[in-house]
Amino acid sequence: MIAHIEGRLVQKNPTDVVIDCNGVGYFLNISLHTFSQLPTSENVKLFTQLLVREDSHTLYGFSTMEEREVFNLLISVSGVGASTARTMLSSLTPEQVRDAIVSEDVVTIQAVKGIGSKTAQRVVLDLKDKILKVYGASAISSVPSNTNRNEALSALETLGILRKQAEKACDAFLKTQPQASVEEIIKHALKNL
Repeated sequence: MIAHIEGRLVQKNPTDVVIDCNGVGYFLNISLHTFSQLPTSENVKLFTQLLVREDSHTLYGFSTMEEREVFNLLISVSGVGASTARTMLSSLTPEQVRDAIVSEDVVTIQAVKGIGSKTAQRVVLDLKDKILKVYGASAISSVPSNTNRNEALSALETLGILRKQAEKACDAFLKTQPQASVEEIIKHALKNL
């Protein structure tokens, strides 16, 4: 119904914004990802999704069309509501969500607050084929979720390193050396942490 809203940013919070569009202030719920992408200038454009429920009409805003598409895919899964989808997009970027689903990385999805193992498995089961159909080969990021990477992440977590830090270090190395062994990944990650 409402594809996007462009106007003056009146109010900005980590979970919502108000955009003045020709004298009408639109309240949009946003993810932390969108919050971090908002420009510092007054004029903004957010892609929107209007969810109509029995007792409410809620408008969600997204910095990119891809984030909106991922949100819509997530809420199509039974057991995943708009607030859970927004939490997932606050914890992970749209690309990370997409990559986790395509690579069947249930651990990453389950790490999001409010998502249990059954829901994470249902998300992967319901959305993997849809994402591959929509995005094709581009759905798989330049850093493949291979077994060496997963083993290295497990080892680093055992050493007490936070998962997000370990992922950053491993992924940065794997971009340059995609066929690296587990030992090489761990050594490089430890040097750069």
